[in-house]
Amino acid sequence: MNAEIFAEWMRRQGHRVFRTASSYWYEAGPRVLQAFPYHWVISPEKKEIRELMTKNGMAAVRYSTPLRASGGKASYHVVLHKPYELESLKTQTRNGIKRGLGHFQIERICFEQLAVDGWALQRDTLERQDRLRSMTQAEWEVLCRSAEDLPGFEAWAAISNGELAGAVIICRIDDMFNVPYAMSHSRFLCNHVNNAVFYAVSTNMLEREGVKGIFYTVQSLDAPANIDEFKFRMGFKPTAIRQRVDFHPLLRPLANKVTHSLTRNLLQRDPSNPRLAKAEGILRFHVEGNYELSEQPWPECLERRHYPRVGLQARRTTTLQIG
Repeated sequence: MNAEIFAEWMRRQGHRVFRTASSYWYEAGPRVLQAFPYHWVISPEKKEIRELMTKNGMAAVRYSTPLRASGGKASYHVVLHKPYELESLKTQTRNGIKRGLGHFQIERICFEQLAVDGWALQRDTLERQDRLRSMTQAEWEVLCRSAEDLPGFEAWAAISNGELAGAVIICRIDDMFNVPYAMSHSRFLCNHVNNAVFYAVSTNMLEREGVKGIFYTVQSLDAPANIDEFKFRMGFKPTAIRQRVDFHPLLRPLANKVTHSLTRNLLQRDPSNPRLAKAEGILRFHVEGNYELSEQPWPECLERRHYPRVGLQARRTTTLQIG
């Protein structure tokens, strides 16, 4: 599977998709473009970004760029590479995986089943994250059915007595697997459903010929700060990057600390409003990304690894990664 197949998945869901020299882009929100494939770390020219926005009437774009880049918020990708073995994980995590695998059968399912039975899992997951208003059941069904006949897309589930307890959507893009969606129902969390499905599917993906690794997620604009902690306990790693948000030249003067503060105050009054949550995140990433790395607030997962902030701008030619 290549990036064009992923682009077709986006188009089938109703997103507008664009191609530039550095990446693909889809309209993730009203007049806001997100670069994909998500694991690509790109360095587009200013002219490319400006023309992408002005020619297509976009307000902003978001993409991952190297840590050595001149702008962007200190951020991370969550990834997994070989070797990935049960014995390398902490005792509590190992026990959770073993208990989960004892309770659930992990198997591949069709996207039609995920569209129908998986909504209960997705809805429950969004509700736990206070993001229920970000997706409707109809949107979920279209998302699943859009992947049904596309090569490289698969749906896997943890099943208990014939009932879906947890599930993931995976897709292979060249030599990397991506996991665009993962969900579970709270009724099964006590039996470690997430441990079981993540471990079983991850080991399956890494065993396939030619697979370099797995990309799980990029730091979210609006999800709870601790949303990725489970992945780190499972042995997945944060790779340090910068997330850059660029605004249309006419809107750039308005994308400032004052506007961000006003948006944050509005969000505090309506915390589950998905558009306000995304707008606050976009403005926060843009404002903080204008500071030097040494002056920015860093994600806790990078802080715990005592990553050096001083002198990063000087090491322009060094590839930096948290391992």
